[in-house]
Amino acid sequence: MKSSLVTVRSFVADLLLWLFFVGGLAAGFASGAVLDGTAKGVVTYAGIAVSLLAGSRIAKKPRIKAFLSTPPVLWFLFLFNGGVAAVCYLTMDGAKGIMAASGMGLVSLGAGGGLVANRRKRPEVVARHGI
Repeated sequence: MKSSLVTVRSFVADLLLWLFFVGGLAAGFASGAVLDGTAKGVVTYAGIAVSLLAGSRIAKKPRIKAFLSTPPVLWFLFLFNGGVAAVCYLTMDGAKGIMAASGMGLVSLGAGGGLVANRRKRPEVVARHGI
């Protein structure tokens, strides 16, 4: 059993990760409403970097990792991000549309790869455990 100090420390660390993640997202989205010029770009890209770093740390947590690798979540990510990639490509002009479609398409392909990996892993688990 964990001591109370370890439990509190873990809670505080998780809380800080989530605060950095949400704060980075807020900075990335809301900087345009508050700032302009160079400051807007710096805050936007810094917010994106902070949210990516915090989000990648959050995604490595065992409970989150197990949730993200379930087939329903992978199907949602695959279909939703694939649809958003298609809409971005068709509705946005120039480099912004291509970059947005590429980014969303990569997420969709990653989820599709997870679906294929789970399908290949499934018969092995069935044979080993007799399910």
